[in-house]
Amino acid sequence: MKYQQLTEGRRYQISTLLEVGCSASEIAEKVKCHRSTVYRELRRHKINESYCPDSAHVMAIGKRKTARKYRIPQKRIDFIRILLQSDWSPEQISAVLTSVKQPVSHEWIYRYVAVDKRNGGKLYRHLRQGHKRYRRGRNDKGPAILNAMSIDGRPEVVEERTRLGDWEIDTVLGKQGTGALVTVLERKTRFYLVKKAASKSAEDVAQATIELLSPYKKYVHTITADNGGEFAAHELISASLEADFYFAHPYSSWERGANENANGLLRQYIKKGTDLREVSDADVEFAMSRINYRPKKCLGFKQPAVVFKEMMQAA
Repeated sequence: MKYQQLTEGRRYQISTLLEVGCSASEIAEKVKCHRSTVYRELRRHKINESYCPDSAHVMAIGKRKTARKYRIPQKRIDFIRILLQSDWSPEQISAVLTSVKQPVSHEWIYRYVAVDKRNGGKLYRHLRQGHKRYRRGRNDKGPAILNAMSIDGRPEVVEERTRLGDWEIDTVLGKQGTGALVTVLERKTRFYLVKKAASKSAEDVAQATIELLSPYKKYVHTITADNGGEFAAHELISASLEADFYFAHPYSSWERGANENANGLLRQYIKKGTDLREVSDADVEFAMSRINYRPKKCLGFKQPAVVFKEMMQAA
């Protein structure tokens, strides 16, 4: 039934029917309106559990005259634009602004970005797009790696994410023959590190990994990788960092899902097929900083870099 505002006459009908003990559904049927209209009318205009049609009509007219469609203040919109341009997602922005009593829904932000795009704006370019598909259910094994320890033997505490110091590792490739990016992510805090490697060879990847994690050696207990041949020098990494190195099951990227997710974010800054020889260390640092200072839902919308630093200080 189409919604219609109640007239003064209908309010008198509601009052009379209430007095004879009619239910809200019966009143709605007799007054020719939806029962939710009756429930809403009684909820808004009852005074001390009694309904007076005169008072109800006066209150309704007053609300109608003073009602204004809520608009997001321009200062808040300007701040939202800044956060979008810093590659924060609408959900992250909504959560942070709501926490400081400046509420805005993530749906509103998406609509704002869509309008901006229709008007020729570029905010949409800062939204993450695309989802990587994983190959599941494969039984074939990856390339053999000597002395590899399976994830099946990894301590349960790693899966629980209750301590600082358990890392996931992967490589991100650019244009063929232009090198690789080694990425490592701390599982509890989602702190993310990236470094260029001259090639995807096991030696170059091991060297880049050791350089990445040496400053945090005290906080490296385990590292988990996929079965790629670039991790064949895992024993060198383990010895240098005094950490245990484990391998996920073949074609089971979800076992290192946090790192895979962060690599997807990295693609916002370093596109697939990029010639990595043209990517500077400063470019890598910029992307890494953007990702580490984006609030994450799984951290209560705190920033990975901040959480990681807090946990190091508390350790």
